[in-house]
Amino acid sequence: MKIRAIIFGATGMVGEGVLHEALRHEDVEAVLVVGRRPCGTEHPKLTEIILPDVGEVSAISREAAGYNACFFCLGVSSIGMREDEYRRITYDLTLSVARTLCRLNPLMTFCYVSGAGTDSTEQGRSMWARVKGKTENDLARLPFRAVYNFRPGFIRPTPGLRNAFRLSRILGKIYPLLHLLFPAYVCTLEDLGSAMIRLSAHGYSRTIIGNREITDLGAENAHS
Repeated sequence: MKIRAIIFGATGMVGEGVLHEALRHEDVEAVLVVGRRPCGTEHPKLTEIILPDVGEVSAISREAAGYNACFFCLGVSSIGMREDEYRRITYDLTLSVARTLCRLNPLMTFCYVSGAGTDSTEQGRSMWARVKGKTENDLARLPFRAVYNFRPGFIRPTPGLRNAFRLSRILGKIYPLLHLLFPAYVCTLEDLGSAMIRLSAHGYSRTIIGNREITDLGAENAHS
């Protein structure tokens, strides 16, 4: 199945890397990037819409119809944030976008970038983990074709891209050692994007995708 994907968060490190993989993958025939500012990329497959309030996807209903995958890579750090503020950005925004896309494209596969340590019970002490857990749980209740929650830990950025964090670039230089010592806690941005594409095209038996699965699925897609 050819993928027509909508990407949110393409001006961040993760979204930029996922966009890079989507544009170069033969199974992806079209990409729509929705964001508050330009992503700085041009490509024949790519259409971009600047939307000041990304949560108001209903304003571009005509343009967002006809896509069969969403790679949702928007996110913020919870450091220094109150729970209500973090929930508004992490939960409310994500669910607002997802509900609209589900109505427009019920056969869509929704890939959500969550995080390692997310709390599916929504009862733990960690504020961010509870909010992410509720976000995952409520996404799973929407009638999409499928919802996959990706839980990466450390992500090695894709070489040459602009938006990688400085610390990620530094640690990326020793990624082979990190992967050898901590394979359940690290993955590459190339594998993350590739895994999203593979699951959107072929499906998968699990809905929670950790670092090991991201690495394995990314490698499988690279050789398929």
